[in-house]
Amino acid sequence: MALQNNWNASVNDYAISGGWNCDGNSLVVSDASGGIYVFNGKSGEVIWSQKQVHAVGGLSTAMHPFKNKFVTTGQDSRILIWDTYENNIIKEINLGHGWVENVEWSQDGKWLAASCSRTVYIYNETGDEVWRSDDHNSTVSQIAWAANNELATACYGKVTFFDASSGKQTQTLEWKGSLISMVLSPNGDIVACGSQDNSVHFWRRSTGKDSMMSGYPFKPDSLSFDETGTFLATGGNVDVTVWSFQGKGPEGTTPLSLEQHPEPLTSLAFSNRGLNLASGSRDGTVVLWGLRMDNKESDLSETRLTDSVSNLYWHPDDKALAALDGQGVITVWHVT
Repeated sequence: MALQNNWNASVNDYAISGGWNCDGNSLVVSDASGGIYVFNGKSGEVIWSQKQVHAVGGLSTAMHPFKNKFVTTGQDSRILIWDTYENNIIKEINLGHGWVENVEWSQDGKWLAASCSRTVYIYNETGDEVWRSDDHNSTVSQIAWAANNELATACYGKVTFFDASSGKQTQTLEWKGSLISMVLSPNGDIVACGSQDNSVHFWRRSTGKDSMMSGYPFKPDSLSFDETGTFLATGGNVDVTVWSFQGKGPEGTTPLSLEQHPEPLTSLAFSNRGLNLASGSRDGTVVLWGLRMDNKESDLSETRLTDSVSNLYWHPDDKALAALDGQGVITVWHVT
């Protein structure tokens, strides 16, 4: 397993978010100055671009799982639904105030969720508002969709699940602390959150039981489950910590520690299938790890970007990996 350079490109500012289109033929990137760029996934040529669309600054991007469209949000309070290949805004939603920090399509593509300050908003696929939540305890730090069309939100003190169609709260998981990151296992049963107190807190929804993994030197703001929900990779360190949920784990078990990065981690991403794990750090190091079901590493490939790694995105077929960095450089590798 190795990373072989495919193409490089650049945007106007810090490359803040993006993703592969559902067909894998294009890569979308949003930069910190509000620019939108659509690159040919094979060559890196620009299909189209618009600078400073979100005039105050771009924030989040979400790719539709099955159709050629995506969403961007920014500090200008706007949510924009785009046609991937036509350079066309399909729908503009203006919330009128605040930063729209998070946006996510549901796994079936029928619902769109966005968070602005303490409120989450749910739209149908065409961008019509269906409902909005009451104010959370604090600014909503993260949102995530479960496979059964429940939306999970994280804020200070709790994770809340909402039914997509009605907005009814279906479950609340409480914790006395500020939750800064969140990921759900693929089956939706395990909820893992990085906390302001340098710990990872998780719940099993089926039992309501919770547990905590502490001892991180930094805030664990990067989390990723593998496709089976067996392994959870966590940041919050210069090393990648991988916890196994096999058997009675991870309670009472020793995690796998992957030592290669010289500076703290900034991004983690398991491949769509299998146990390949990509990690990026503040100094621009990108490492591709090959894990095994016995929770041991098998091989790795390392490379270096020009600046801090902001995000890592696996191609839908896992045969390519894209990285964004703080200098606005986009790097795409073949994974062989």
